[in-house]
Amino acid sequence: MDHYYNTLFAYIARIIELPEHDRESCMATFHPLWVAKDTLLEKAGKVPQYHNFIVSGHMRKYYMNEKGEEVTNDLNDGPRFFTSYQHFVQQTVSNEFLQCITDCEILRISKQDADRTYQTSYTQKDYTIKLFQQIQEEYKERIDDLANLTAEQRYLKFIKNSPNIIRNVPLKHIASYLGIKPESLSRIRREIS
Repeated sequence: MDHYYNTLFAYIARIIELPEHDRESCMATFHPLWVAKDTLLEKAGKVPQYHNFIVSGHMRKYYMNEKGEEVTNDLNDGPRFFTSYQHFVQQTVSNEFLQCITDCEILRISKQDADRTYQTSYTQKDYTIKLFQQIQEEYKERIDDLANLTAEQRYLKFIKNSPNIIRNVPLKHIASYLGIKPESLSRIRREIS
């Protein structure tokens, strides 16, 4: 299980250095979990109870649009936090599903533990602010890309920035994430190759 925590600490170190006190706190409050492919980790219509960190594997976050179609609005490319973050923090009912696309190794912390460690951690407040800023920047870039890039430009940028996703995630989820119909993505892929 050490690799679970080593992966978490390496990810956090990209933003902030964790003192030993906070490492011990993480090891006491983040619990390892192995989740099988195709499992729905969270379902829409519920308040998220856990903040998840993906150690390995691929997940997607999606919602159902007014036509009853699944719309993928997030995919992970490597280790990272993956949660209906606003709903988790505010403890409101989420409209999103979290699905494991592959088998996943996860560390998760409950809302109660997150609130408790927020009071005792030396770095959690600063880290949370920086993480939220990073999430907002990524969301803004995604919105800008959807508004300003062609479907082909979005796909080319995606394969450059996220090659692991291309190898591990079904094209229908990638197409949905990029705002492209699956048949259009197939055409774009044919034209590129």
